[in-house]
Amino acid sequence: MFEFKKALYGLKQSPRQWYERLSNFLLCRGYERGKTDKTLFIKKVCNDIILVQVYVDDIIFGSTNEKLCEQFVTIMQGEFEMSMMGELNYFLGLQNKQFKHGTFLSQAKYYKELLKKFEIKNCKEAATSIATGCYLDVDEKGVNVEQTKYKGLIGSLLYLTASRLDIMFSVYLCARY
Repeated sequence: MFEFKKALYGLKQSPRQWYERLSNFLLCRGYERGKTDKTLFIKKVCNDIILVQVYVDDIIFGSTNEKLCEQFVTIMQGEFEMSMMGELNYFLGLQNKQFKHGTFLSQAKYYKELLKKFEIKNCKEAATSIATGCYLDVDEKGVNVEQTKYKGLIGSLLYLTASRLDIMFSVYLCARY
């Protein structure tokens, strides 16, 4: 059993093979690969559109026409073993609320988890970001910082800048160190 699992999942090229099979399947059915994001597939049918986003082994899809979604589910379940998880609520740090007249995206849950994870929940808040003329240098007398934890925090904050442009300058300044 172990050798069988390794043959399917233990090889470095397994994710690449899976993605290649999936993308060829979609391309043969009239989907076009996104020009910027190669994991986004788009299909236009008359005045409607269906978007399919692939992330590792998760697939998110949506359309302007409910029938296109139903057709997508049918062809996917006919070719692949898959399960439907229902309406998208939380994915990759983004909360998704769908309303009749639009969609609301938020990263509030993500940044609350960051505060807890990096133990900075009780830190002093600042009303404004770092001044643009600020210069950072080495603090010889300061407390040593665990590099792995610092890099993790900066990486998480860089991801957060997608929706929080107000912290972008400060995060990128800190990322330089």
